[in-house]
Amino acid sequence: MEELGDFLKSRRSRLSPADVGARTYGERRRVPGLRREELAQLAGVSVAYYTRLEQGLSRNASDGVLDALAGALRLDADETDHLRALARPARAKAAPRPRTERARPGIRTLLAAIGDAPAVLIGYRNDVLAWNRMGHALLFGHLPFDGPDQPAGRPNWIKLIFCDPHMRELYVDWKTKAQDAVAYLRLASGQHPDDCRIAALIGDLSVNSPEFAKLWTGHSVRQCRSSVRDLRHPLVGGLALNEEIMELVQDAGQRVVIYSADPDSSAGAALRLLAGITAEQARPLQAQRRELGTV
Repeated sequence: MEELGDFLKSRRSRLSPADVGARTYGERRRVPGLRREELAQLAGVSVAYYTRLEQGLSRNASDGVLDALAGALRLDADETDHLRALARPARAKAAPRPRTERARPGIRTLLAAIGDAPAVLIGYRNDVLAWNRMGHALLFGHLPFDGPDQPAGRPNWIKLIFCDPHMRELYVDWKTKAQDAVAYLRLASGQHPDDCRIAALIGDLSVNSPEFAKLWTGHSVRQCRSSVRDLRHPLVGGLALNEEIMELVQDAGQRVVIYSADPDSSAGAALRLLAGITAEQARPLQAQRRELGTV
């Protein structure tokens, strides 16, 4: 329950008394943000009860209390979901999840059918589970094409963002991409509090990336959202692409990320150029497979 206390404290600290109309009578404060007493009053709970909740000593917070705290802290929908997951870890643990994530054959077929639109399948741990040829060429061309097919050594998108020089160069606004990645990982860790691989990923990044460690202490939580990403590709140059996120209902936590550009835009021309380069590079391999009788 330490995570719950840290999250509540981080959200208290970002609100000032003036934000909620509380009078300070000019006194100087030792710490920023609301005091426990002020937040408890806003939420309509006793100071003693809120203190126990923040200290991890209360595990039975009602929906009404959590909603009241979310309102008092001005949490958005993602932050409220995170609060509920942290306050009720037993319920989060009850959610079924596979021990090893896999890409269903139907999703692999979908990725291939998308054709010249780059597409990637990401798991709830942010492991890359599958990609089509354009998805690989756009984002991961420096990695082996069969990388996602090796469960023990799959690339992890968040780890690549922080530890791979290619990915740092690829994203023009790397800082925003890094913030988004950490906020999603924080959300996932609350939904899967006993997942040892997520815990190991967080520990690894905290040790090996000072930037990750700093962002992690901010306790930002945010679901993945569609956006426009500016990329700096080593083969086709700069391009601004629509990044669309589609969550898979049947495969909890998995999401397909698809990139597209307006047909008449420079980004669209760059994607077509990349598709041509990718097709040209694939021809020798296809010829070799024909000779071996594997296609």
